[in-house]
Amino acid sequence: MTKNQWMDVARTVLASRIMDTIEETELAPSGKVTYQFSAKGHELAQVLLAAALGESGHDGATVYYRSRPFVLAAGMTLEEGFAGPLALSGSRNGGRDIGVVHQMPNRRGITVLPASGDVGAQYTPAVGWAQAITYHQRVLQDSSWKGAVAIALGGDGSTATNGFWAALNIATTQKLPLLFFIEDNGFGISVPGQFQTPGGNIAENLASFGNLRIVECDGTNPDEAERLISKTVEHVRQSSSPALLRVRVPRICGHSGADNQSYKTKETREEEARRDPLTRLQDFFERKKYLVGDQWTTFVADVENEVRMACDAAVAQAQPDPKDALTFVFSGEKVQQHGGLRGAALEPPHATGMREDDGPRINLIEAVKRTLAHELSTNNRVVVFGEDVGVKGGVHGATVDLQLRFGEDRVFDTSLSEEGIIGRAVGMAIAGLVPVPEIQFRKYLDPAMEQINDCGTIRWRTNGDFAAPMVVRIPVGFSKRTGDPWHSVSGEAIFAHTIGWRVAMPSNAQDAVGLLRTALRGDDPTFFLEHRAIQDTAPGRGVYPGDDFTVPFGKASIVRSGSAVTIVTWGEMVHRAKSAVELSEIDAEIIDLRTIVPWDKECVLESVRKTNRCMVLHEDTITAGFGSEIASVVSLESFSWLDAPVVRCAPPDVPIPYNKGMMDAVIPPVEVVAKKLIDLVQF
Repeated sequence: MTKNQWMDVARTVLASRIMDTIEETELAPSGKVTYQFSAKGHELAQVLLAAALGESGHDGATVYYRSRPFVLAAGMTLEEGFAGPLALSGSRNGGRDIGVVHQMPNRRGITVLPASGDVGAQYTPAVGWAQAITYHQRVLQDSSWKGAVAIALGGDGSTATNGFWAALNIATTQKLPLLFFIEDNGFGISVPGQFQTPGGNIAENLASFGNLRIVECDGTNPDEAERLISKTVEHVRQSSSPALLRVRVPRICGHSGADNQSYKTKETREEEARRDPLTRLQDFFERKKYLVGDQWTTFVADVENEVRMACDAAVAQAQPDPKDALTFVFSGEKVQQHGGLRGAALEPPHATGMREDDGPRINLIEAVKRTLAHELSTNNRVVVFGEDVGVKGGVHGATVDLQLRFGEDRVFDTSLSEEGIIGRAVGMAIAGLVPVPEIQFRKYLDPAMEQINDCGTIRWRTNGDFAAPMVVRIPVGFSKRTGDPWHSVSGEAIFAHTIGWRVAMPSNAQDAVGLLRTALRGDDPTFFLEHRAIQDTAPGRGVYPGDDFTVPFGKASIVRSGSAVTIVTWGEMVHRAKSAVELSEIDAEIIDLRTIVPWDKECVLESVRKTNRCMVLHEDTITAGFGSEIASVVSLESFSWLDAPVVRCAPPDVPIPYNKGMMDAVIPPVEVVAKKLIDLVQF
């Protein structure tokens, strides 16, 4: 690098060090900063990494709680850097999140994807950005993405997480342009590195890993760090293949401001102080004659003055408006700078919503397949992926022949890792694609819940600057042939409680088409739940409503009008409700919610105020099932209209059994539903 480039590096390294010191000695003790994570010892390597990026204009990086030096070098202002831990209005997140969980729209050719407070959660979104780089070039024919790279910064402790290994498998098997930038300071909080990885050296352990360049460097040595970091970035850029760079650094601080490092010996702390990259950077500047004698002292004083001014400006910022905490959960208030079609300044294809009634009758699963095919043909940013969705066409048949029609870049199989599937989708969505990941069964999503929760709050956590719109398709519930605890989970109540996600659960082919198309053209992450018992059976069949048909979220369907009682239900239970009404001969009104988030409260309340009675019927277990939410709202807002208590009809709190007779005893049989209806009317 040139002298001027080194001066910029030194300025940022010094600024970061001074900021940490001010927070540790002034802002945290005074209570103005409540979460403080120092980067002391890590600064030089991170700033050199940022200096090697930005060339393509589309480099993307995922970071962690000790990454402020990198984010400063990527374009975050000093005032923003202070305002985050101070939780003030001018922070990057508007006071919503702790200041060390960084994110930043593209400023210097580097997009800093929204960080997570979860250790290891940064890796699979980074691999998603890396795959999006290749997609922009090969499928969208966008040459501006040529040479772009993805970077995942992480501490050595994070290499023990499933997110790291999921991303490593994806990047190496797919040969994606991703650099794993592992800052090894020897400790995970208080736990030595030997407990994170055998021998304490992840680079040595991965030496035989295929399609992965391994590099190690001393992150405190300016000459060595600059040379090896820049060369490794250039290798990833030119080869479009992954690399892992283990950067040895000291942690001249506690894990956080609350950590007194009592677990470190005196000798360990003295050795870390001797390896201080700031001291070695000063020696480097003397040797290069960039700054000699008192020039370094003057330079430090100038930087400190700049940092102090930024600190004063940050401290003077206003407190956020408390009401702002209620904004940006869902789309509509502000168009994000990164994420989905609108983040790429594109509008989704227009649909009139018109319904055709003269088409062929099809199964629900065929309706899903036709809708996916049409949206793939209409929008070249739609990508469909998951376990077995490619050549096999999905274990349920929803993607049969789609890979043949649209190619392996757009419909593809994944490794057997739900963390990898969802995390990858997050990175792809932020990079402007429309991911449609499939999870084979609801229970299989469990390993990805960290990514699910993080994804749902991205818009909120980033003050509306980022979003990750995607449609996660999941077959749920029992099948007509059998049940079991692993493939028959419904579980929509957990999704309803997952912030920032929309949830749809159609009961028939027509609604499946309309809801799926709405979700694919929407701007929020969405769960699309396909009940297994009606995928390819008569109850779910219907006329294909055409390629323009949409169904709005939050608009229920009145399946049957009636005056004696209101039944609120969704999914397969809609058909069970119909059968129970026929058996009981009660004039019931059946409401198919169609979407759980949002749900059509007004439709339900209007019906209950007409019938004066309400039953909520669902397949998810009864305790804290979504029926509890509906019952609570009905009881509160229609109490004076009710002639009987609100009744919930749902399975007891047990798994779905494998034996069909036992399964039929757990999931409310039609006869039981009919009896509860009769009892409710006779109350």
